[in-house]
Amino acid sequence: MKRKRVGVLFGGRSSEHEVSVRSAASVLANLDRKRYDSAAIYIDPDGRWILPSRPPDASTDAEAREYVREQARSFRRDSEVVMPARPADDDTLLVFSRGAAGADGGVDAAPVRQLHLDVAFPVLHGPYGEDGTIQGLFELANVPYVGAGVMASAVGMDKSIMKVLFGAAGLPTPAFVTTTRPEWRSSPAAVIRRVAARFPFPVFVKPANLGSSVGISKAQNDAELAASIDLAAQFDRKVLVEAAVPHAREIEVAVLGNDAPEASVPGEIIPAEGCAFYDYDAKYTKDSGLIVPAPLTAGHTAEVRRLAIDAYRAIDAAGLGRVDFLFDREAETWHVSEINTMPGFTTISMYPRLWEASGIGYGALLDRLIALALERHAAKQELRTSAS
Repeated sequence: MKRKRVGVLFGGRSSEHEVSVRSAASVLANLDRKRYDSAAIYIDPDGRWILPSRPPDASTDAEAREYVREQARSFRRDSEVVMPARPADDDTLLVFSRGAAGADGGVDAAPVRQLHLDVAFPVLHGPYGEDGTIQGLFELANVPYVGAGVMASAVGMDKSIMKVLFGAAGLPTPAFVTTTRPEWRSSPAAVIRRVAARFPFPVFVKPANLGSSVGISKAQNDAELAASIDLAAQFDRKVLVEAAVPHAREIEVAVLGNDAPEASVPGEIIPAEGCAFYDYDAKYTKDSGLIVPAPLTAGHTAEVRRLAIDAYRAIDAAGLGRVDFLFDREAETWHVSEINTMPGFTTISMYPRLWEASGIGYGALLDRLIALALERHAAKQELRTSAS
């Protein structure tokens, strides 16, 4: 069987850039070389698509930062910029014209050669990668790609719209208030009054469109709420203020599939000592605990797996997703926090670990995701594109 060429896209114009580098390093290292040829495509923080001087091999944030610096140093010297173009023939699903970086930082657009891909694997977290933007490019180019489609990716990125859909589907989710940076700057007192009228402190404040807990903080009073909104507004024009769930345990479930999704065993997050909640430091720099499978009763396990699939279907997700829950241990009630359509994908990230505990190893998981991308693409080719 002819090996398929998988384009692994990573980096991106997001504050989750370094997390993406680490995820891509794991994906590239674990793709079965008997089945796939891989092409690493690095999107630098300025949005330039580059064939990197070498694939990433970072397993820590420090190594990821050094990789980013290395690519920046080599860009003007020997990197080549890739630009999406229309397919050249029926056997080519995506073509990238390839040009050299110019001395002025621009691009010599004269094509050097073409890079042919059979399927794209956008290991991109956050805006400009997980939010439907790059998925739209693949749709326009008619390219199979791993993960959710344009609409589900956009909704999965926007926590405010996501929660509206969860509510419409009858899913339990914490109460929330949404504000915008312009509204906050012009009427901060009105925003604080609106939050106070909706629910008591403490509250969590989040950029509506971001992941990896970047820009998230917990507020116990009006002053902390103002500081928290100021922080979140540095990362997004829309800010979500959410009621805290009392006595909360943090539970996560991985979902895999297209039209018949499956849920993994649940896992539980134990934030590191000194972390008030599972923030960025707790996720990536501190020694937080991950208990897989989570110590839940059989009934609670069945319920959270069902809710995970319901949340996945509520946004019309495909390929993969990780659904995060808050479980009130005293009331024994579930609250759907959010869904991530391209969760962290290092070998020690929660999503692969949940599937490993459910019987699907990392390499087999990559095979499944690529097969799901091709399956979904093939189904789309059966649709009519003309009324005549």
